Amino acid sequence: MSARSQKRAFGVAAGLPAEVCGPLAETCEEAGYAAIFSNDHPGAKGLETLAEFARTTESIDLGVGVIALDRQGPETIAADIERLGLDPSRLWIGVGAGFSKKPLTYMREILPELREYLPGIKLAMAAMGPKMCALAGSSYDGAFFNWMTPDFAAGAREQVQDGAAEARHSAPPVLGYVRTAVGEDAEARLAKEESFYRDLHKGYRDHFDRLGEPEGTVGVAAADSAAAQEGLAAYSALDMIVVRGLTSARVEPMTELARAAAP
Repeated sequence: MSARSQKRAFGVAAGLPAEVCGPLAETCEEAGYAAIFSNDHPGAKGLETLAEFARTTESIDLGVGVIALDRQGPETIAADIERLGLDPSRLWIGVGAGFSKKPLTYMREILPELREYLPGIKLAMAAMGPKMCALAGSSYDGAFFNWMTPDFAAGAREQVQDGAAEARHSAPPVLGYVRTAVGEDAEARLAKEESFYRDLHKGYRDHFDRLGEPEGTVGVAAADSAAAQEGLAAYSALDMIVVRGLTSARVEPMTELARAAAP
C-alpha cells in the first residue's frame, strides 16, 4: 500500500470500572494513541465509559464502536452525549444496524436523522459485507471493520473506496477492531472471545463463513510486545487500528497491554 499516516487506538468493553478507566486513558494518551474506544452492549453504554475516559484526558479522541441503532436511536445518543458533557469534536460514533431485518436499507435511511441529531460528530458505519462497505464509503465519515484478517480487511477497504468513487468523493478513513492478547495465555483469550462472536447472530455467522479461517485465529495472540507489534503491523489496510485489548479488567493488566501494543 502507498505510504500514509496510520493511527492507533485502544479499545475496551463498555462498563470498564471507573477506577480502571482513568489510569488506562492517561496511559493511552501518554503512549501516543490517537483515540480510546469502548464498545456498547445491552449491559453498559459505551458513551458512559467514554465519559470516564474524558475525565483524565485532554486531547485524545473518544470513540464508541459500535452502537446498535435498533436499541438506541439518534435522539437517545444525542441526549446521552449532552447528559455526559462529552465534547462532540473529540467523538467518533460508530453505528450499526443491530438485528434490523434489512440492515443495508436501514443504515441508508437513518443517516439523515443521525446527521440531524449528531451534527459535527464523526460517524463511522459498521461494515463487513461488500454492500455495507460500499455504503460506508459513499455516505458515512468512516467505515468500522470488525473480526477481519489483514487480507480480508484489504479487500473490504477496496469496497469502501469503490463506494466513495461511485459517490464521486474521496474515501473516508477505515477503522477496525483488532482483538489483541499478549502473554502466556494469549491464544486462549483470543479463542474465547472469538467463539462468542462466531455464533452471535446470522450476520456474524455469515461473516466468519466468508473469512474461512480456523477458530481462534482472527486477531493477534502474541507472546510479547515485539510479536504483538509484528501482528498489528500486518493490518496496513486500516487507517486506524483499534487494538481491542483482551485481558482482565484491572489497572495493571490493561495498562501493560496498552503499552505493549502502543504505536
